[in-house]
Amino acid sequence: MKKVTLTLILAYAALSGLVAQQPPADGPRFTNGTSLLRPTNYREWPFIGSSLGLAYTQVSDARQAAPPFANVFVNPSSYRAFMQTGKWPDGTILILEVRRSSSDGALIKGGRYQTPEILVLEAQVKDSRLPDGWAFFSWGPGRALKDVADPAPSTATGNGEATCVECHTKHAAVERTFVQYYPTLLEVARQKGTLNPGF
Repeated sequence: MKKVTLTLILAYAALSGLVAQQPPADGPRFTNGTSLLRPTNYREWPFIGSSLGLAYTQVSDARQAAPPFANVFVNPSSYRAFMQTGKWPDGTILILEVRRSSSDGALIKGGRYQTPEILVLEAQVKDSRLPDGWAFFSWGPGRALKDVADPAPSTATGNGEATCVECHTKHAAVERTFVQYYPTLLEVARQKGTLNPGF
């Protein structure tokens, strides 16, 4: 009887462990098959990097004087998978949040910090159901601040911007992502041998 009880206890513990290890459903969610729901909790996701002044377009003098910050977050289950394999799993969603920078009131001369104002909110998604396996989505300028403040999720349609696709295809370190700007992930990709050929 003791043997049966011990076996049941061990089986229950093993099953509990398996359930606990299953990744949460934190990947991209779509409505109508094409509109991406904005994750309301993306700021609780792993923060993988920030850049200052990187832009796809020609930078104006005003923007050079006050370059924006770009913050990137990734859903937790995809982050864990990347750290183990150096590759992004299906269901990866990276969020790009662009904020103004300011030096007003900075304690250090020449120092800059991020302001509350969000200029752009975008997503890059890896999903095998998408025509190319990867797609870009934008909640657009002007809507971003309202959408982030609103707890109800909003949707974004894939913008399919040729500039984004072309640049990410030509210059990304891993798959379609700029892992070269995220030091921790870049080291993992080097160790796992998953850098794009020619990078």
